[in-house]
Amino acid sequence: MKIFRRKYSDWTDEALMEALQKGDKHSFDELYKRYAGILKGYFEKMLWRDSLKAEDMLHDLFAKIIRNPGYFDTQKSFRTWVFSVAGNMCKNEYKKAEVRKNMTNGIDDKQQVIGPSNVFNQVYDLQFKEAFEHSLAQLDDKHKEVFVLRHFEGLSMKEIGEVMELNEGTVKSRLFYATKQLAEQLKVFNPSLTL
Repeated sequence: MKIFRRKYSDWTDEALMEALQKGDKHSFDELYKRYAGILKGYFEKMLWRDSLKAEDMLHDLFAKIIRNPGYFDTQKSFRTWVFSVAGNMCKNEYKKAEVRKNMTNGIDDKQQVIGPSNVFNQVYDLQFKEAFEHSLAQLDDKHKEVFVLRHFEGLSMKEIGEVMELNEGTVKSRLFYATKQLAEQLKVFNPSLTL
């Protein structure tokens, strides 16, 4: 008689964390597979498009999870919890960056390379991307975090509220403000507004 075990890919995030808390290291591999790309993208968006910094933060976050899986309450949503932890890590990084900024005045600009095909569209797309990233970076942290969690990570208003410990009305208000600010700063890219 064969015993059929559910594949880890069929397990909920919470079940995987419960297994990890009991010492099942394979469950960690499945969580990493599910969330590494999503969280790296989140860190990049929140931390100045710095891919290396995002990679470091991702490593630190998963190191915390594997070292102390008991910090997670398996009765809660893992997705909400992991974005809360990631958001707090970003806030700590903002504080460190502010200290570094006060100590040095050098800014490292990154260059973008444009390929040879369809130059006009590439230049336009690049200009929009740079303008969008600049505008997103200009938002204060609380508005930027709501926008990124909603539009890049796909969290619901309720999940964002849980991550940021806010009521849904405040989340909606911050999202509206962030969207309005971005739309205002990027209106030059909206063909319906240009004559």
